[in-house]
Amino acid sequence: MFTRLQPSANAVEFTFEGELVSATEGDTVAAALLAHGVECFRTTPVTGAPRQPHCMIGNCFDCLVEIDGIANCQSCLVVAKPGMKVTHQDGPGEMELL
Repeated sequence: MFTRLQPSANAVEFTFEGELVSATEGDTVAAALLAHGVECFRTTPVTGAPRQPHCMIGNCFDCLVEIDGIANCQSCLVVAKPGMKVTHQDGPGEMELL
């Protein structure tokens, strides 16, 4: 389990799979979800194996989630904002082409 070195009074709340998650202002979505105890961020397209962040710097793509209806968001690079609706991503995700 991940723990904070220095707690902050500035909390940001968003939901993951409908459950309220509290983050510290400036946290990435991935950091907040890991601190919350989330074990599966996405499943792989081929085998459906569960994945969670590995590198936390945007290289591995194991942190992909859907944020506010947008698939393939690298949660380790997105700063948590109040009211975000985050869900895990199944397989490759669907993207709307403009």
